[in-house]
Amino acid sequence: MIARYRRKQMPNMLRQTLDYTYVLIGAFFVAIAFNVFLLPNEIASGGVAGVSTITKSLFNWEPSIVQWALNIPLFIAGIIILGKNFGAKSLVGTVVLPFYVFLTKDVQPATEEPLLAAIFGGMIVGIGIGIVFRGKASTGGIDLAAQILHKYTGLPLGVCLAMFDGLIVLTASLVFSLEQGLYAIIALFVTSRTIDFVQVGLNTSKNIMVITNQPEQVRRILLNDIDRGVTIFNGSGGYTDEDRKVLMCVVHQNEFSKTTRAVKLIDPNAFVVAMNATEVLGEGFKRS
Repeated sequence: MIARYRRKQMPNMLRQTLDYTYVLIGAFFVAIAFNVFLLPNEIASGGVAGVSTITKSLFNWEPSIVQWALNIPLFIAGIIILGKNFGAKSLVGTVVLPFYVFLTKDVQPATEEPLLAAIFGGMIVGIGIGIVFRGKASTGGIDLAAQILHKYTGLPLGVCLAMFDGLIVLTASLVFSLEQGLYAIIALFVTSRTIDFVQVGLNTSKNIMVITNQPEQVRRILLNDIDRGVTIFNGSGGYTDEDRKVLMCVVHQNEFSKTTRAVKLIDPNAFVVAMNATEVLGEGFKRS
């Protein structure tokens, strides 16, 4: 009985260990990008890190101390005000990121060219945050402030986050220069795109919708020749008001051309719509 319980617990323990490893590695990437690219070039690309870049220039305050001073109270406020259990992993991310920033503060800058710093700094920050997200955690900071504002104002969460980041970028433009503010916007954009890439990866699939007069033949060829599952919906033509079958099939990117050719061989007049499906979980795709 005890042995069976231990075996059952092991996968969960390994998963938790992996999640914490993601948080620690991701936070290190963010810290390196901050000290090697963003801070030396005075690029305040939003978030608590952006605030610490501004205060470093204005008051020569140690960025890691500023980040701790903001992150930890925001984390506590998030728990009190939002009434959510943000979890130990997010607390680790909140605390360890400023610690990494402190440890790597003497690392030499990689470039003095602001555009390169914005691009590569934003990219590495995005990689780090994406890895932290894969650990089902966050590094706290402005994200929590945005959630609190969202709770009390009812504004969309994305709008709240954009307001905070926009305010930080605007402040950077006033403290440094308009040009530095524009570099910060570039870094923010690169970071957001890179986070998406880390989360989704290159494993893009296609969600194919087929409207045909020969649904049974198309269904068989998708099941047997393409070896993919098919879901059938009942539809009705908006112009003709005729009942139609709509077939939905998700295939890998490299199966897309083969699939459309097979459908067209059965019904040259079939109406085919293909959409990107960037996160597919289930039989024949990712399990989790």
